[in-house]
Amino acid sequence: MTSASARILVFAKAPLAGQAKTRLIPVLGAARAAALHEQLVRHTLATVCAAGYPVELWCSPDSRHPFFSAAHAAWPLSVHNQSGGDLGARMAHACADALTRARYVILTGSDCPGMTTWDLRQAVEALSSGADAVVGPARDGGYWLIGLRSVEPALFEDMAWGGATVLIDTLARLHDLQWRWVLLPEHADIDRPEDLAELPPHFITARE
Repeated sequence: MTSASARILVFAKAPLAGQAKTRLIPVLGAARAAALHEQLVRHTLATVCAAGYPVELWCSPDSRHPFFSAAHAAWPLSVHNQSGGDLGARMAHACADALTRARYVILTGSDCPGMTTWDLRQAVEALSSGADAVVGPARDGGYWLIGLRSVEPALFEDMAWGGATVLIDTLARLHDLQWRWVLLPEHADIDRPEDLAELPPHFITARE
């Protein structure tokens, strides 16, 4: 297996005050929440680009924000626009698109500071060893990563994104598909005020 066999896709919003990390605005304020989001995206991009696979940054609402241009200049990645309706439709589109360029796709968000290069390499190894899917459980009941060999719409349609049953529902659908899957270690997503305690010390924005 070569590194070109897999693509790592990072989904990220532009760091716009009032639109990024909205559930943290009541405790951080809009500007600090957006600044924390930018820190998290930068941390994610540094991590995934160190894993040794081609990286694609999938941008919302589009790639025109200066932050995405700066990311393109700072890291070895390609930049793409998210396309589709809800989050599930945009994820399915990005995975299907990337699978025209690679055998496996690993899709992650940008709010999991605990994710490591080891996690990413384990995800690719699981797929290359025959798993149909790999999932990284999040402590809030969702997942921080999904890796696929092929795209099945059932994994993305009519999902309560952001809710506490996303992981359970996803695993149930994988079972219904009779797919083989591997679970990675659990990590925390930084979405809610109670998640701020999970931030590493160098994430200073939320601690000031």
